[in-house]
Amino acid sequence: MVRLMATLTTVIIIGLLFTGKALADFPEVPEGQFMVLAYHDVRDDVVAGRDDDPYAVSTERLVAWFDWMEANGWQPVSLDRIAEARSGGEPLPDNAVLLTFDDGLASFYTHVFPLLEAYDYPALFALTTGWLETVWEGAEVSYVPEDFGEPGTETVTAAGTVAYDDRLFGAEDFVTRDQIREMHASGLVEYASHSHDMHHGILANPQGNLQPAAITRRFDAESGEYEDIAAFRERVREDLERSRAEIESFTGEAPRAIVWPFGAHTREVDVIAAEAGMPWSFSLGDTALNTPEAEFISRALIVDDPPPIAIAAQARAADEQPVNQPAPQRAVHVDLDYVYDPDPEQTNANLGMLLDRIKAMQVRTVYLQAFADPDGDGNAAELYFPNRHLPMRADLFNRVAWQLRTRAGVEVYAWMPMLAFDLPDEEKRRALSVTRSVPDGEPVPAERDYRRLSPFHPESERIVGEIYADLGRAASGIAGLLIHDDPYLAADEDRTACRGLARWPGTEHSIGDCELSPERKTEALIDFGEAVTQRLEHYVNPSLNFRVARNLYPRVVLDRDAEARFAQSLPAFLEAYDEVALMAMPWLDGTELPASVWLDHLADAVEAQAGGFEGVVFELQARDWRGEGRWLEGETLRDWMDQLMRRGVLNLAYYPDDFIDDHPRFEPTREGISLGAFPYRP
Repeated sequence: MVRLMATLTTVIIIGLLFTGKALADFPEVPEGQFMVLAYHDVRDDVVAGRDDDPYAVSTERLVAWFDWMEANGWQPVSLDRIAEARSGGEPLPDNAVLLTFDDGLASFYTHVFPLLEAYDYPALFALTTGWLETVWEGAEVSYVPEDFGEPGTETVTAAGTVAYDDRLFGAEDFVTRDQIREMHASGLVEYASHSHDMHHGILANPQGNLQPAAITRRFDAESGEYEDIAAFRERVREDLERSRAEIESFTGEAPRAIVWPFGAHTREVDVIAAEAGMPWSFSLGDTALNTPEAEFISRALIVDDPPPIAIAAQARAADEQPVNQPAPQRAVHVDLDYVYDPDPEQTNANLGMLLDRIKAMQVRTVYLQAFADPDGDGNAAELYFPNRHLPMRADLFNRVAWQLRTRAGVEVYAWMPMLAFDLPDEEKRRALSVTRSVPDGEPVPAERDYRRLSPFHPESERIVGEIYADLGRAASGIAGLLIHDDPYLAADEDRTACRGLARWPGTEHSIGDCELSPERKTEALIDFGEAVTQRLEHYVNPSLNFRVARNLYPRVVLDRDAEARFAQSLPAFLEAYDEVALMAMPWLDGTELPASVWLDHLADAVEAQAGGFEGVVFELQARDWRGEGRWLEGETLRDWMDQLMRRGVLNLAYYPDDFIDDHPRFEPTREGISLGAFPYRP
């Protein structure tokens, strides 16, 4: 009777939502893909949108979703079916859905499992074995608050309890050994590891931020040192092996899947999990859709007790707007040099002002400086994160990036040079330098504007690659990378390609003809960037849809012959990068035209070469560096943005931003760049 009433309710809801629409108009999972949903607690008394636990769903809504799938030909599948499709066996059915439930809660047995039996639906159930051990054995554990945004302190819970979503859960809130065995025997439930003891935050930096244990190098406040690479990997490996062994002891079958707590993982820990016997890696992401061949499985987190059609619509939304075509970009380019102060209290106050401004600005992204450049010459002599090759001005990047993400709600791209690193060993830097030809003499280091390492020297690639890898280890939660404007090669550069040790970037191959055309130089710089960026991407969370942007000089767009002077190209960059941050800075370009006329010419050139504006971020200048370096009026910046948007430009940014002294002035700047003011594509 309960199921019949729920079915009638669902039919009425669907009828009201879709009166007059054919079944073919309903959302569908794209052919060859499957949708994955991430559930947590299931209760009878959940109030949609107003419950204390936003991740809980009501039994009624879960029944409604099961009925919706049954009525509309959506087919829940097991991990076995997905594995079979991956190995070339029977393909997945149409509208395939994988149901996953996290945390080992008792409601899975009392509320979900009876429904699985009634509908004959399979599911994946992720167990946090450390929690089960605690409540089953009455152990006493230390709990670190899961609100990662602010520093927290460890507190001891009552014996036999686990702090869950700011509440204490005991044995009655989790499944028992007998229940686990019963569900396993049914053939409907497969178990996954949700880690043993990594469903919490650990100390991630000297300022006290807590970040996910599975991807964070633990900071030891007493010694002032970070967990080294070997210790981090061993900690993760031991945790996963213990969890896997305990699940096998409950069921007689070892899990093959790891469901990462908070969806926090990296390719590094995915490798560790695979080596521990769990090659299936489950995350959380912007899309619920996956192919069987995916390197990791993205899941849609079910929140606020949604109705069936809201869940199903995620398949259509993801299909109609692919991951590589995101919403319009709105970015503020921020100097970390403005945040840093020798006085830690002042640094914290500066950070507070930055967070308030960025949150109120309603933008999507912050391009955040990860290198120190207090003299403004663009060369990186110090960095804002621990690394192997340059001094650290302050251990600050992780802290600021994390706070921007969790408190201001924006994505953070690390802004980094690619070649302009001032190595402390001056002799080594000069030996690895880009060189230029001189009449009747040996090539000499080229130091026009930037002091750059040669992309053709394998030692340069090793050093920069290690710096980028260290950035990834220090800040695994960044969403992207903005490559600085330092990678360029003039017509008489880089004679390093003619040296005996020279190699084509990213390969072990010699260059051959070292008289490289501008196009080949452009290609070489792109390949060098790809090689070092891969080192970074190994350590960042891929479920954040990591993106790479690169600065581009406007002169290259306005004058196609300028590629010979810079080894840069808009068409080549659009093919190679997720975003091209075009330096739409009229006075920096040196034009004598009125700024508005110059911007129109630039937009014309971009449209002609790219066929539109997709993928190009017009980064405007907020300061006129000529003379005394005056700040632009906020109204001027706003008018430029309005002008570009009327032309159909989708993506906007500006640089720099002085959040301490309100330059450019907040209100007109916000009016121009805010996604709240202009949230949709023109």
